[in-house]
Amino acid sequence: MSTDELLEQAKTLPPAEQLELVEALLNELDRPDKDIDAAWTAEAKDRLAAYRKGEMFALAETREAA
Repeated sequence: MSTDELLEQAKTLPPAEQLELVEALLNELDRPDKDIDAAWTAEAKDRLAAYRKGEMFALAETREAA
């Protein structure tokens, strides 16, 4: 069954069931990835080291009036 066929079938579901399907699909995609976690950990450590050496500076948070 193609993606287009699945989509057409999903469109025939009641809204509540469509929502359940969307949530199930998103949950399936939202899995931890060890490689991505390791890359972000290394990036964070590199940024902290650069900050401590004075090679990188923090910016003050600015808040604009709504």
